[in-house]
Amino acid sequence: MLEQQHWVFPQIDPVIFSLGPVSVRWYGLMYLVGFIAAFLLAKQRIHRIGWSKEQLSDFLFWGFLGVIVGGRVGYVLFYQFGLFLDDPLYLLKIWTGGMSFHGGLLGVLVAIALYARKMNMPFLALGDFVAPLVPIGLGAGRLGNFLNAELWGRTTDVPWGVIFPGAGPIARHPSQLYEFFLEGVVLFILLWWFSAKPRPRGAVGGLFLAGYGCFRFIIEYYREPDAHIGLYTLGLSQGQLLCIPMIGLGVWLIVRAYRKPVFDNLNTQHK
Repeated sequence: MLEQQHWVFPQIDPVIFSLGPVSVRWYGLMYLVGFIAAFLLAKQRIHRIGWSKEQLSDFLFWGFLGVIVGGRVGYVLFYQFGLFLDDPLYLLKIWTGGMSFHGGLLGVLVAIALYARKMNMPFLALGDFVAPLVPIGLGAGRLGNFLNAELWGRTTDVPWGVIFPGAGPIARHPSQLYEFFLEGVVLFILLWWFSAKPRPRGAVGGLFLAGYGCFRFIIEYYREPDAHIGLYTLGLSQGQLLCIPMIGLGVWLIVRAYRKPVFDNLNTQHK
């Protein structure tokens, strides 16, 4: 009966195609889409920081490494710390899967800090430039989760519920698509519009942190909690706990930016 009322997710091979020992996976393709989108969007505003295309490519490579390394380390420490204590080499077993947005964010912040120092730029100014480039990649990643039929939502009886393979016979919220819409589409439109005009240093980055944190906090109520972690006090998930400091930091940056506004004019530097 449930299968007649709700859409049954088809079995989709996570591997798109293989060339010898090399396999191209949906999730890997989504990372590539996010990287290309960030590069193309950054080119539209590269005049603001006075970089060459080579410098931009160099920085985005640093950022990509930050996402991968930070995402893996964050996943292991935030979600699989017990496995790490039992087997520290689990950190390196990336083929087993597991990436964390919050860890990836920390990795990107490290990359921004290092590159800002290298280019003699204010950290917050570079963060403001980067923030609008991120949501497209986030949205693409959530589509990858959906195509892989992973990180599904909680059980539901809404008409658009989906029966995912491996998640039992009961329909679930397609929370990956909720995240794609809010964290990808809506957050991108908001940040791209907000950053179109000069804003005080830290305001754009603060809006990203607060906006993502709020959207993710809401969606976590529809997303299935990690089975080995469950829910904490007040019914909060691990993802929600990690979003709380994000929201607080984002709001603080926005308030700080407008209390003591500093406007950057970086297009005459770093030629």
